[in-house]
Amino acid sequence: MVYTKTMLNYLQQLADRRRFGMKPGLETIRAILERLGNPERDIAAIHVAGTNGKGAVAALCESVLRAAGYPVARYTSPHLIRVNERFLINGAPVDDAKLESAAQEVEAAVRAVEAERDVEVTFFECLTAVAFVLFRQAGVRLVALETGLGGRLDATNVVTPLVSVITRIGLDHCDWLGDTLEQIAGEKAGIIKPGRPVVCAAMPEEARSVIASTASQRQSQFVDAAEAVSVTVTRSGLDGQTLKITTQDRALPPVRLPLAGAFQVENVCAAMAALEAVTACGVAIPDAAFVKGFETVCWPGRFQLASKAPPVVVDGAHNPDGARALRQALKSCKVKAPVGLVAGFCGDKDALEHLRVLAPVVKRAWGVAAPNPRSLTADQTVGIMRMAGIDESDPCESVGEALNLAREWARAVNGVVLVCGSLFLAGAALVALDAFPWACDRSDANELLKGQ
Repeated sequence: MVYTKTMLNYLQQLADRRRFGMKPGLETIRAILERLGNPERDIAAIHVAGTNGKGAVAALCESVLRAAGYPVARYTSPHLIRVNERFLINGAPVDDAKLESAAQEVEAAVRAVEAERDVEVTFFECLTAVAFVLFRQAGVRLVALETGLGGRLDATNVVTPLVSVITRIGLDHCDWLGDTLEQIAGEKAGIIKPGRPVVCAAMPEEARSVIASTASQRQSQFVDAAEAVSVTVTRSGLDGQTLKITTQDRALPPVRLPLAGAFQVENVCAAMAALEAVTACGVAIPDAAFVKGFETVCWPGRFQLASKAPPVVVDGAHNPDGARALRQALKSCKVKAPVGLVAGFCGDKDALEHLRVLAPVVKRAWGVAAPNPRSLTADQTVGIMRMAGIDESDPCESVGEALNLAREWARAVNGVVLVCGSLFLAGAALVALDAFPWACDRSDANELLKGQ
């Protein structure tokens, strides 16, 4: 489906708002939502923050609730190809007509608030308001809601959730959130609401202690996901893994999770603990819904086996913690074949440390520019690759060219291709490999990718 001219104009207006950058704070979004009749107050949310894994947890929770027969929505970011992906209603990206209707309603409120308060509303504030309007229009109350940046001052932090979830915390967005794990954890813990439970995924102790302390101060039940949920991996491969999942109250039959990688086990634990907290609120979820939901979850561009001959794994990992998770995922999947890397990074990421983590397992590499205005050039990426110790690396003019060269190399040496460094690059790679899960016109996608 191709966007209408009106929708393309609105998307361009949204893109133009990126120049306003990130402006942490809740006053503006609250003013917008008040003009819209406070649609966020009708939402019963699973609110998820964290550095890595928060989108996967949101996807897992949404899939299980849908499998249980509930109308459910999901709001995540960023999108890989089309902005519609950020807003899933009952398992499908919102269609263009509904998105256009909600966008027009929000734009009127945004312009009124900007005139009244002399402020500049950001891209993410606009999209968050659009999400709440879309969910109200669809009559959906249950929502898996992912934060954008941080937590305490994130635009999504206007909800009173059923349960808050904080996934593994690492050093990312340090200019905004702080340069220690404790500082970043303090910002993420800002989503904890008085009297509402919080699920804490596996993470460094210094971050965990901050979250536990905040929960205690707000008289919120603190649930350690690693203690509340036990997961045993009985089979693991690039195409997914088989899990045995147990809690105090449940022992699920074997679950065939399509998401590969050891790091997804942490995400399953967090999602399982969050959903059990939801059941305590009166939302019944049978065991069969957990099994079906986990087995049918769709979360593209995250250690996704996008092609099998030769194997091409596409992942959006863009920081050193993500790179470490990638390396561990390759190990847990017992990948012993030579690894060829296709990578591209936005300029605000620690590309050097990311590549240093992966360098010991990479035999050959190709650098590309990610389809984003903030991207490093292919030559800059290759320079960093060589600094990281990946000597056999070359620049490519396009993602398609890099994939062709990498796959040709992988066929010759019986190797595996890994694509990573940016979610924008992951989206472009999935389009090139015809592995994007939702309907998308290729020419439309390629045009949109230029402007992300």
